[in-house]
Amino acid sequence: MAQGQIVPDPVRCVQCGICSYNCPIGIDVRRHAWQGRPVQHSQCLTCGECVARCPRGVLCLERTNLFSEAAQCPAIS
Repeated sequence: MAQGQIVPDPVRCVQCGICSYNCPIGIDVRRHAWQGRPVQHSQCLTCGECVARCPRGVLCLERTNLFSEAAQCPAIS
């Protein structure tokens, strides 16, 4: 699993809930997207399942590594 967090683009989210439905841990990812907050849940596996399942590309896995440059999500325009 990657180290990092799931980052939403709340403007693109239509609150369909597919992200939350597909989370293997049961995190309410949709709520985080609606609030425009990264998913920083202690049980999040950062597996990327919510990112892969989102039909609108709202979610992005922002990877972080203490020993190299952080891989950021593409700029939201």
